[in-house]
Amino acid sequence: MDWVAREDVTAMESAAAEFIALRLTRAAEERGRATLAISGGSTPWGMFERLASQAAPWTDVHLFQVDERIVPREHDARNWKRFLENPLSLRIPRDNCHPMPVDVEDAELAAAVYSATLTGYSGEPPVLDVVHLGIGEDGHTASLFSDDALLQERQRWVGVSRRYRDHRRLTLTLPTLNQARSVVWLVVGAGRRGVLARLRDGDLSIPAGRVQRDRAVVFTDLDAAPATERS
Repeated sequence: MDWVAREDVTAMESAAAEFIALRLTRAAEERGRATLAISGGSTPWGMFERLASQAAPWTDVHLFQVDERIVPREHDARNWKRFLENPLSLRIPRDNCHPMPVDVEDAELAAAVYSATLTGYSGEPPVLDVVHLGIGEDGHTASLFSDDALLQERQRWVGVSRRYRDHRRLTLTLPTLNQARSVVWLVVGAGRRGVLARLRDGDLSIPAGRVQRDRAVVFTDLDAAPATERS
């Protein structure tokens, strides 16, 4: 696991955007297509905006979601609604953008549908070029939460989480995350410093600690970075 700590959020966002654009460009050159899965939450939107300004083969990029709340299409809690307001959504052809079908009434069916979409573009098992992740103060990542049976999933590529803060969610499972060619963690703020130290140490008691480490890069500001990772 590599670490990139920058003096402030803006510098960290720029570094992460440049890294992702480089990986997408390399994937498109090598395979004619690049795949990117993004998380939501409050942290990544500035980075996505900076990513949109990067020179990358955007017409060859297919974008997926790491997770999404099971709420109606126009609900403010949907990450996809916020993504559509971000400049990154304008760089990728609409047919290449693949939102999770959380408006399907049967959540398990929705997970199966999205799994088929995922494997249709990235193979089976699905191998995504870049997966962007965040981490909660409790150590969850994607919508993989402690004490959820979904953490034990070994066969399905997409699953349905337990209820967390009023919503169940569709989420990529650990087998999918752990196949990725590159995992990009994006974390800001002193409130995440303790859990980031646990991630660095490979603490398997938190869901984030179960994500593969050998192809992972953590981008943080100095407030979030554990003392040993500040440079």
